[in-house]
Amino acid sequence: MPSRSRILIADDHYLVAELCKHLLEPEFDVVDIVGDGQALVRTASQLKPDVVVVDVGMPALNGLDAGQRVKELLSAVKLVYLTMNTDIEVAAEAFRRGASGYLLKTCASSELVLAVRDVLRGKTYLSPGIPKDDLDFLRRQPKSLVEETERLTERQREVLQLLAEGKVMKEVSGILNMTARTVAFHKYRIMEALGAKSNADLVKYAVRNHMIAA
Repeated sequence: MPSRSRILIADDHYLVAELCKHLLEPEFDVVDIVGDGQALVRTASQLKPDVVVVDVGMPALNGLDAGQRVKELLSAVKLVYLTMNTDIEVAAEAFRRGASGYLLKTCASSELVLAVRDVLRGKTYLSPGIPKDDLDFLRRQPKSLVEETERLTERQREVLQLLAEGKVMKEVSGILNMTARTVAFHKYRIMEALGAKSNADLVKYAVRNHMIAA
């Protein structure tokens, strides 16, 4: 009997994650559920799933950054984004960073299973609510989100997201296992790189670049 494909679910809304598990379990092995982007990267590296179903808006590390890191660790893994975010720029960015599927949470429940089947066969899957021609055009463009990812290091993006979420220095240092002095240094370099003058500027940048929700 062939082994079943292994799925890791990443969503900070536990009810949504449990529903996804319920839908997928008859056909696939759901190996774990995680609730933030840091946990996704850590758990994926340990469990090595075949498919990751992930939301774009995730605490600690957003789904786009986390998904990209998972792809860097596990090149064969398939990323399926399941999100409320209908912004076609975000969908294009997800595919530029290695996504195989992009679904809206308003889709029919059967669509998730179909999407996982398709990506496991090497196809891509896109919710009907996202115009494919527009998406294909945007994917070919050197858009601002691509350029923005190069303005900060991976560590700086982690620090920025946590600060924008309202975490204080001590909390950030605990989450990222670094000293408060190091966090302060990263914050200084981030503000310098972005030309930010205040914490409010950092929050605005994080919202504008889809690192946190508005």
